[in-house]
This record gives sequence, structure tokens and C-alpha cells, in this order.
Amino acid sequence: MDDLQSAAERQPRVRALKLVLLLLWAGVAFGTSFFARALDFSLFGWRFGYWFAAQGALLAFIAIVAGYAWAMNRLAPEDALPPGVDEVK
Repeated sequence: MDDLQSAAERQPRVRALKLVLLLLWAGVAFGTSFFARALDFSLFGWRFGYWFAAQGALLAFIAIVAGYAWAMNRLAPEDALPPGVDEVK
């Protein structure tokens, strides 16, 4: 079973990154819905709570995906090498 896991999945930094981003995703999904009613003012004729729940969550999810891609690009060259190999040829 261990052979089926990729080398990147076994790295603790990659797992920690995924855990943090998953918790951030859950917090954004729950927080925008739960606290949207507390934001009680108008913005361009729309209630800010509605705008935040509808558009702010989407922008946050895009930022999470972009952050994951950026972080994995930084981790990939180092973590993709097999043990004992010093540099990519």
C-alpha cells in the first residue's frame, strides 16, 4: 500500500499544507454563511452580507487554489526527487 502513495504525499510539509488549506476552506465555507447576517449595511444597493456570502466566498476559494498551486510549485522540485538524488537532470 505504501508503494501506491506518491513521494509528495509522504512528505509532512505537503500534508500540513493540505490540512491548513482544508481548514481554511471549511472556515470560509462556514464563516461566510454563518456571519453574513451580522454584516448589516448596504453596498451598491445590495446588503453586504449577501454580497460577502455570494462573492466573497468564491474569491476566497480561488485564492486558496492559487495559494496551493504556488506552494506546490515551490515544494515540487525539492520533494519530487527520489532519495539519494542531489539535483534534477
